[in-house]
Amino acid sequence: MIRISLDVMGGDFGPDVVIPGAAIALDRHPDVQFLLYGAKAQIDPLLDRFPKLKAKSTVHDCEVAIGMDEKPSQALRRGRYVSSMWRAIEAVKTADADVAVSAGNTGALMAMAKFCLRTMANIERPAIAAIWPTAKGESVVLDVGASIGADSQQLIDFAIMGSAMARALFEVNRPTVGLLNVGVEEVKGQEEVREAGRLLREAQLETLDYTGFVEGDDLGKGTVDVVVTEGYSGNIALKTAEGTARQIASYLRAAMSRTWLSRLGYILAKGAFDMLREKLDPRKVNGGVFLGLNGVVIKSHGGTDAEGFAAAIDVGYDMVRNGLNQKIENDLKIYHAKYPPRAGQGVA
Repeated sequence: MIRISLDVMGGDFGPDVVIPGAAIALDRHPDVQFLLYGAKAQIDPLLDRFPKLKAKSTVHDCEVAIGMDEKPSQALRRGRYVSSMWRAIEAVKTADADVAVSAGNTGALMAMAKFCLRTMANIERPAIAAIWPTAKGESVVLDVGASIGADSQQLIDFAIMGSAMARALFEVNRPTVGLLNVGVEEVKGQEEVREAGRLLREAQLETLDYTGFVEGDDLGKGTVDVVVTEGYSGNIALKTAEGTARQIASYLRAAMSRTWLSRLGYILAKGAFDMLREKLDPRKVNGGVFLGLNGVVIKSHGGTDAEGFAAAIDVGYDMVRNGLNQKIENDLKIYHAKYPPRAGQGVA
């Protein structure tokens, strides 16, 4: 039985999306139990529409909900210990839940998760890892917005954590890892990226296969299983990809409805267009994983629908089932036994 705590009040639509999303996820994973944190008066009427979900859920009433526009410091002051977001995370800390899922404010969620769960030993910064659709399937990209900038050691930590996630998600024994750079030549890029590349080559870790630098177009190609970058460029890449997918979808809709001949062509090729729409649907890869914490936290897009929120729950389920944090801890232990951390590293 996997226990999942949900911040029901998080996101743009709160319970109206979270509850139906949990019902969809339960159909896929009957071995799940839910801990629902939020306004009981809003949750109970929705739960009555989903008897199976109601039977597998426990509702915990919370008076405070964190707003999507609140600053992390404000959210911590106002919502610590009492908000639906904090209590969903705290359930992981107390081992009442195996994973927490929220569509709430990203900055507030990261601040609360880091404050409540703390970072793993020898990890200076957590990272947000995204599942990225590629021409070959899927890959892991991190960091996509947890923090701005990263030094060489932090990039190496991201590589180790990302490869552990790839092993948990894709069930590959030795994921290929690349560092995002402005070129594949070893002399290009910032000093931190070049230094991280050198250290990863020298380490020759058994848990990952470092292949060198990758460029922006390699993200869609699926050149490697794990793409490592710092949060600023990673977040820009993520938002650009999402925007491009929506742009292409809008172009296709306009083109297919322009003339009667194009509408006929759409009908004849509907199967192919349905497959393309499925590939371009950002809901299918919803769910960023907070890596480097003493517990698993999943961030859903705030504006997603029930199907998208269910996908985020799916990610959390897979991370727990496949022992994500145990893999990360073991991999970090192996690396730091060979390369001891510098003084002060890993202090939250």
